[in-house]
Amino acid sequence: MSLPNYAISQSNRRAFIGGSDARIIMGDDESALLRLWREKRGELEPEDLSDNLVVQLGNVTEELNRRWYERNSGQAVGNVQRRIQHPVHKWMAATLDGMIEPLGAVFEAKFMLPWTFSEEAAADKHMAQLQHNMWVANARSAVLSIITGGGKWVEMTLAADPLYQHLLLTAEKKFWRCVQDGEHPRLFGVEPPRPRLEAVRVVDMSGSNSWAELTAIYRSTRKAHQEHEGAKADLKKLVPEEAKEAIGHGLRAKRSKSGAISFDMMGAADAPHQ
Repeated sequence: MSLPNYAISQSNRRAFIGGSDARIIMGDDESALLRLWREKRGELEPEDLSDNLVVQLGNVTEELNRRWYERNSGQAVGNVQRRIQHPVHKWMAATLDGMIEPLGAVFEAKFMLPWTFSEEAAADKHMAQLQHNMWVANARSAVLSIITGGGKWVEMTLAADPLYQHLLLTAEKKFWRCVQDGEHPRLFGVEPPRPRLEAVRVVDMSGSNSWAELTAIYRSTRKAHQEHEGAKADLKKLVPEEAKEAIGHGLRAKRSKSGAISFDMMGAADAPHQ
């Protein structure tokens, strides 16, 4: 995919909101938000991450991550480390790990520690950045390619979420206004919806004891469940339309104001008096 010609130079990060900034703006860490605000206003220098081992591992594994994705997916990644600017909101930009050329999808390479990794946590952690980058690049999807410290590679595809992006844009506009006028920013305070991950894997559960136990229960009760549901449907047909309740043989059917019929078992004390 060739991006529009609104690419911008590797200029001062103070001049725009990027994908990594979006995560802070949509987060719940007020001190991080205030630090970002001061950085954008030129009151603080950007944080030095050269001694952050996890960040540096992410940097040095990025090329490997990209090559590993291309090898396993058969898709080519272009526009590596290209910085682009939104065509309308000039204060929005994105530095892309790449674009998957045949798909037109944003490519994002990450390194995560194995003891904190789960697909749900990874998607939640990086969602603001991915949605921001998709919005800037006018992409409908993003691929999150993750290498963990445990030697595991995970690929996830996420779709652009219009509702999430609306909330994201609202929060970023408010933050950028604070950068311009000097007002202290506040946490956005609204948890955005979590876009569903695209299901792409087939998982073998044969090694799970819990799966085996529950499968046995499911198989042994399936026929009884089908008979139960069939009897319930037939019982509902037997309840006269004008009846509020129908009672007999230890079973009571009740009709709600909306017309729905529910059942409950009766004890001896509940039996109608003759």
